[in-house]
Amino acid sequence: MKLSESNCEACRADAPKVSDEELAQLIKMIPDWTPIVVDDIMQLERVYKFKNFKDALAFTNKLGAISEEEGHHPGILTEWGKVTVTWWSHSIKGLHKNDFIMAAKTDELLAD
Repeated sequence: MKLSESNCEACRADAPKVSDEELAQLIKMIPDWTPIVVDDIMQLERVYKFKNFKDALAFTNKLGAISEEEGHHPGILTEWGKVTVTWWSHSIKGLHKNDFIMAAKTDELLAD
């Protein structure tokens, strides 16, 4: 099953973070995303490019809508011609499979 066809599961504070092995497998499914570490927290980040602010804002609004549907919310920086999206699970201070699912769903917004 494709990541984007999965749904997020409730993530509790004691949920396990993805292992290094899981990270290596899951990142292959979202190759345009980069694992980064911010304040000792592993996150996924991708920068999307657009022709103008209007298109960037429209993408941001679509992302907000799917985030609300799934109950999982990213860091979003919307600027003229680009949107930077960062996924991580706040409750576990790291990466959960939900973050990879949402990264894949974010990528699919480009096809809409």
